[in-house]
Amino acid sequence: MLAGLGVHVLPQSDFGVPEAEETGLSFVENAILKARNAAAHTGLPAIADDSGIEVDALNGAPGIYSARYAGTQGDAAANNAKLLAALAEVPPAARSARFRSVLVFMRHAEDPSPLIAEGAWEGGILEAARGSGGFGYDPLFLIAGRDVSAAELPAEEKNRLSHRGQALRKLLAALTGE
Repeated sequence: MLAGLGVHVLPQSDFGVPEAEETGLSFVENAILKARNAAAHTGLPAIADDSGIEVDALNGAPGIYSARYAGTQGDAAANNAKLLAALAEVPPAARSARFRSVLVFMRHAEDPSPLIAEGAWEGGILEAARGSGGFGYDPLFLIAGRDVSAAELPAEEKNRLSHRGQALRKLLAALTGE
């Protein structure tokens, strides 16, 4: 999606950038920390994302702690098991949720006005996992208005509908002035 900008996008791992400590209290704060960290270590503009799932019956949890909800960073099986356990007594109609993504573009590490774009994908939490695609909470995320989980969608359709896809389209519009 960034190809039309005429820029070469590289992952921070190509530069040996250490992971930023996610000490923010919101997706916006964490995305800013990550983008600033990447820009500081590379001397280049940077784009960073922070995202997660917010469950209304859990007052927005796991939220910014989505990747480490069960304690270990990135343990999707444990995170999904903990989420299902937390919602065990919650009926399907009360399991509303959304994936949220915030993308931040920093021109340089001291950029006082980074571009910020946000996307949200509404849905709910299933009582059991469905589908084998995607990652993280995708098998538990029932897409609003459809009887399909995010893990049951083809990648192209997921990218079109998802919170990250929405945020990236908004960021591209801001970068290109459209």
